[in-house]
Amino acid sequence: MRHDFLFLVFAAALLLALPVRLGHAAEATPPAQTASTLILTEENDYFAGTDDHYTNGIKLSWVSGDLKKYAEDERLPEFVLPYLRVLPFVNEPGQQYNVALSLGQNMYVPRDTHSGIAQPEDRPFAGWSYISLALHAKTASQLDTFETSIGVVGPSALAEETQNNYHALMGFERVRGWGRQLHDEPGIVLSWQRTLRAARLDLGHDMAWDLLPHVRGTVGNVQTHAAVGFETRLGYRLPWDFGTSLIQPGGGVSAPVNADDPRLRRDTDFGLHLFAGAEGRAVARNIFLDGNTWENSPSVSKRVFVADLMGGVGLVLGRAKLTYTHVYRTEEFYGQNGGQLFGSVSLSITF
Repeated sequence: MRHDFLFLVFAAALLLALPVRLGHAAEATPPAQTASTLILTEENDYFAGTDDHYTNGIKLSWVSGDLKKYAEDERLPEFVLPYLRVLPFVNEPGQQYNVALSLGQNMYVPRDTHSGIAQPEDRPFAGWSYISLALHAKTASQLDTFETSIGVVGPSALAEETQNNYHALMGFERVRGWGRQLHDEPGIVLSWQRTLRAARLDLGHDMAWDLLPHVRGTVGNVQTHAAVGFETRLGYRLPWDFGTSLIQPGGGVSAPVNADDPRLRRDTDFGLHLFAGAEGRAVARNIFLDGNTWENSPSVSKRVFVADLMGGVGLVLGRAKLTYTHVYRTEEFYGQNGGQLFGSVSLSITF
């Protein structure tokens, strides 16, 4: 029932956002695009042949078409406007603006998911279900994202039900041990990410290369960390967006930036590119390792510095972009038996 409520909230938010008419950017800004983008991302360690640690994540995001100035846009609720006016990038000349709404769920388990015995030296069972509001400000070479996520960690996140219902459907063994998961705790995460198009080189014959570094700061009782990373891409009809996003704060970078994106051009219907990247994080808080904030719960001693290495392939077909990313994540806590591999599949459709 709680899961159905989250989906109803998300659907209502979409219905409120979709009927609005699009404003025009100021003359100094690039021409506004009217297209919205829907992004579905699924991450699972099944792609690496395992079923432990960060075992599954799913996130559905809707990124609006371009808006006029946030803080003066009559389509937005009045209670949001004071918050928008104090943001550093709001209403700056030469930028376009977008709003993104997301719904997601992550789940985490120890290595042994079948014996049902306590594992005090391994990662606790934990689930996190949330909704997010993100505000994007962009030019052709820079994207700023402010994102607020609210949700719940613990049994009310329904991660146990999601995992075991899926295992039953697929004929897998039931996971035991969810009775010792983290306790219910409301969660909030505030995040800012800046992604730059530091370089783009047209190689001729519709081939191009680009470099997309990023920095991110995240605070909250669920996650608090600072991150820096990059992605580099090479391909045929390379998208004009800000790269490939894992399920993490500051996502939604796959939406087109301008009319040169192959998903918005009527004279193209196919593109293919390869990409690789890395991100390093300094972690001050991770509730999925540190345990609950205000009460005793299972926990482990986390590592402060964590890195992701990733590589993959992206395919553009008409107004759709499909990417597969293979990720190696270094050890997140002391006693972990090596790093983790998982895969991420993302489908974005611009309409």
